[in-house]
Amino acid sequence: MESKCILVGVSGGIAAYKTCELVSSLKKAGHDVHVLMTANAQKFVGPLTFQTLSGNRVVTDLFSLDENPEVHHIALAKKANVFVIAPATANVIAKAAHGIADDMLTATFLAATCEKLVVPAMNTHMLENPATQENIETLRRRGMHILESDSGYLACGDTGKGRMPEASVIYDAVCSLLESDRWLTGKKIIVTAGPTRESLDPVRFITNHSSGKMGYALARAARDLGAQVTLVT
Repeated sequence: MESKCILVGVSGGIAAYKTCELVSSLKKAGHDVHVLMTANAQKFVGPLTFQTLSGNRVVTDLFSLDENPEVHHIALAKKANVFVIAPATANVIAKAAHGIADDMLTATFLAATCEKLVVPAMNTHMLENPATQENIETLRRRGMHILESDSGYLACGDTGKGRMPEASVIYDAVCSLLESDRWLTGKKIIVTAGPTRESLDPVRFITNHSSGKMGYALARAARDLGAQVTLVT
């Protein structure tokens, strides 16, 4: 895959530490990665960490006075191929849904016309609040991609939905959006992978040593080309 410009927005949630691995993976793949952080995000991970991982100066201030005469948030928005916000807090999701652009991240997000991926991460009750759900649906209706939250143990001590997916999952979702020829968009595909088992009697069965790797690879390829894939293992 050729090098692309990817904007990574980081908002103020504990899951921001996972974004470090995402930025590193995108950089290793040869992409031009620019990180934009909210003020609250900087309380969880320092800008220097992302600057080191991305190889680019981290953008934090909408009114920064630097040597670049460009209107920075517009310049970044124009050259971006994909804009991903991970983690996306309830606050940032609400701002994005209502067109609020009061910091560098939200102003650039509003100006960008590229593919956009939003990765919600928050407490279960905040995620399930009708206001948050309506805001997420608003973004989805406007053509933005939403990567569903995982379920499990949360940093606040609760157990439920709201965990940010692992960096590898977000990386795959970004790569899928970078595919220029998504000719399977709108198609639904079922892929079976792994060994099969046929019972002979209540004790014995016939099986094979299939690893399922081919099926997993086909499922990923179909997803990257735009298909809605169901993987049966």
